[in-house]
Amino acid sequence: MLIVAMCAAEVISMLGMAAFSALLPTFIAEWQLTNTDAGWINGIFFAGYLVAVPVLVSLTDRASPRRIYILCLALAALSSAGFAFLTHGFWTAMIFRTIAGIALAGSYMPGLKLLGDHLRAMAGDKDQSRAVAFYTSSFGIGTAISYYFSGVVAEAMDWHWVFALAAIGPLAAIAISVAALPKRDPEQAQAPDTHLLDFRPVLRCRAAMGYVLAYTAHNFELFALRSWIVTFLVFAAATGPGGEGAWSATAIAAVINLLGMPSSVLGNEISRRIGRHKTITIVMLSSGVLAAVLGFSADWPFWVVVTLAMLYGITVTGDSASITAGVVAAAPQGYRGATMAVHSCIGFMGSFAGPLMFGVMLDLTGPSGITSGITSGITSGVTSGIGGTTVASWGWAFAFTGLVVALGPLALALLREKKA
Repeated sequence: MLIVAMCAAEVISMLGMAAFSALLPTFIAEWQLTNTDAGWINGIFFAGYLVAVPVLVSLTDRASPRRIYILCLALAALSSAGFAFLTHGFWTAMIFRTIAGIALAGSYMPGLKLLGDHLRAMAGDKDQSRAVAFYTSSFGIGTAISYYFSGVVAEAMDWHWVFALAAIGPLAAIAISVAALPKRDPEQAQAPDTHLLDFRPVLRCRAAMGYVLAYTAHNFELFALRSWIVTFLVFAAATGPGGEGAWSATAIAAVINLLGMPSSVLGNEISRRIGRHKTITIVMLSSGVLAAVLGFSADWPFWVVVTLAMLYGITVTGDSASITAGVVAAAPQGYRGATMAVHSCIGFMGSFAGPLMFGVMLDLTGPSGITSGITSGITSGVTSGIGGTTVASWGWAFAFTGLVVALGPLALALLREKKA
């Protein structure tokens, strides 16, 4: 029941997670953003995450993970409310999405640490990979619900209400977790003997760092897809045959993300049988190939595009639980929180870079070319128009993403621990 409750808390806390991405076409039109501007706002969420996560997650080895978790859920509610009532363009959106990223840093991995500590106290050293798989794949369910919720509420009211109502989710998550968790947290088995931000024991662990770098490539791809999938589907519906009268793009994106949970859990089960490295390598290379095809399919029949996007969504998430379970298992003794901090911090550099570089690639390869790209998001945030996109520009942006994800298996192979 504890696993179910923590997964439910994670899901409900993420109502605002994908709201900006889900409503990206609206914001591009209303605020006159280029693709690079949009990439900055999508990416800054993860920049906030990676700046805060080394401190907040490492602190769980020394302080109460529960306190960090609850405080950051409250911060998530505040960031959604601030976006709803105080945001009116590029720069204010950047501020509140940064705060939302910081809140995620103190709730996602600390929540996993909190769950793991209590499960270890209950069951000893029993394999926790299934619990990790359910928790990490619940991230995809939360994202899926966020897409669907955002689309439905925005259609019925407007985007301000999306973020205002999303603020309720983290508050409900606090209530669920407080009710489900035992009153006291377990004592740390072995406290670190280094200072808070000394990550040298983790960085020296080859096995852990292989998973960390694979996670970075995974996140680059995952959050590029989650940030741009609605806009891509809107483009494909308008460009190819069969898009009229189809499901809304936010509903399709929700389904794509919902497929992430069974995909992630199944990937973990396969890795338990044939090995994590082999499973992750097969999944990531398959994902890279699908990425190279998906973007160039934008003018194909819409049902084909949607089918390819769903298959791609399965491969994108198929390695998630295996990577996270691998890094947890490889963590040096007494440094599990620090290892998860490094895992999150370096990994979410990919989360920041993926949405941003995808937008840059769209601008660089679109009809407006290089002049609409690199500097626009840095200078004003208020630009002369929407960056143009073509089938080719979507194709090259997805192909670049596929190239990056193919670096994950390379990192695993190069940093595999040598046998004595």
